[in-house]
Amino acid sequence: MSRVCEVCGKGRRIGNSITTRGKAKYLGGVGTKVTGISRRTFLPNLQSVRVTTANGTHKTVRACAQCIRCGSVVKQVKNAPFKMNPGAEGTGAATKKTVTKKAAKK
Repeated sequence: MSRVCEVCGKGRRIGNSITTRGKAKYLGGVGTKVTGISRRTFLPNLQSVRVTTANGTHKTVRACAQCIRCGSVVKQVKNAPFKMNPGAEGTGAATKKTVTKKAAKK
């Protein structure tokens, strides 16, 4: 299993790890000195995500966090979202009772 995003193809990048010693000048020291430079790898933030493919099937994909945030990946919907009954608004029994009491007072 490679460490590559299956959506955008982002993989590992190679850079430097710089080691310093000394006290910074703005803190009253004589300045920091570089004591060593070694190579290191920067890995993408990969997450395993269940996604819905174009034909409606579900698949597990390793996608980077940037692709998940920007919406390049469509996540699987586990439960249907809550839906209100369109005819149920404002037809409760309490509403009818208050109307009849106001009509009786007049």
